[in-house]
Amino acid sequence: MLNYITFPDWLKPEIIPPLPFRWYAVMYIVAFGITYLLFNFQVKERKLEVKKDDVANFFLCGILGLIIGARLLSVLVYDQSGKNPFLAFLPFEIGNGQFRFTGFQGMSYHGGAIGCAIGIIIYCKLKKISILDWCDMVAVGVPLGYAFGRIGNFINAELYGRVTTMPWGMIFPHAELSTNDPWVVNTAKQLNLYSNGAQTVNLPRHPSQLYESFFEGIFIWLIMWFLLRKKKPFNGFLLGMYVILYGTVRFVLEYFRQPDAGIDFPIKFVDVPNPIYRFITPFNFSTGQILCFLMILGGTISLILFSKYNKFKMSVPTQQKIDMKKLQKRIK
Repeated sequence: MLNYITFPDWLKPEIIPPLPFRWYAVMYIVAFGITYLLFNFQVKERKLEVKKDDVANFFLCGILGLIIGARLLSVLVYDQSGKNPFLAFLPFEIGNGQFRFTGFQGMSYHGGAIGCAIGIIIYCKLKKISILDWCDMVAVGVPLGYAFGRIGNFINAELYGRVTTMPWGMIFPHAELSTNDPWVVNTAKQLNLYSNGAQTVNLPRHPSQLYESFFEGIFIWLIMWFLLRKKKPFNGFLLGMYVILYGTVRFVLEYFRQPDAGIDFPIKFVDVPNPIYRFITPFNFSTGQILCFLMILGGTISLILFSKYNKFKMSVPTQQKIDMKKLQKRIK
């Protein structure tokens, strides 16, 4: 029986090394494509009179906002290298007389969500489109597309999880740990991975990218598409539910994912040594969990506000009819 799985050495970030075309970018294109197709499916299903150009431009604004927001928050919050935020959108690095193609590495989901929302709101306001109704149609398609984005992270062998001794734990390249920590040595010996005198050892990690791909992607999509899509009581309901579902699922999965180095646990309710590669206590929270809590809170508040707005909007015509009848009586 295997104690762990080794990351496939044939799986490379580049589609055809050394050409600068990466699977990560392909996964993003697939994600956008799936969301776009599911949106158009709903347009046809509901027999909405919508121009194809309006849908295409709507998505273009959302994608541009997503890329800008995702890169900015990634650099400002997660990147500890001190990179200039204005250089975040260059797909290459120039330094010491060398040119290196990097692509858009480092995309924050939460920043992307904020940027996408801003782009969509601006476009809908300009075109006088129902923001909440269109966002509902996007919300039920996004999770399935998102699943492919996390597969891109897996291919890049990045955003891996914390150390585990479960048999499906995976040894990712470049995830070595120092043997100065006795716990690291003991775990390595338990898994027959320790070599006498080795300064570092690579221990199995939770393949958290695949956890996220399934639970934050496919699992939420199944709920949104088959259980909630045709039962929304008001515009904005599906959007609010997606925000709450994603925030809840991601909050739990953060316990398996290794927090970003240098940020560690911004909120610690238990003052114990807690290296980022180990799960010690559920009461020390990562940056991702803090943002997810805000998503849950924001989604809940949004549902309340959207519901009240819908009731107010529905009552206005009724009130106008009552006033009209009163006016007609007065005229008579």
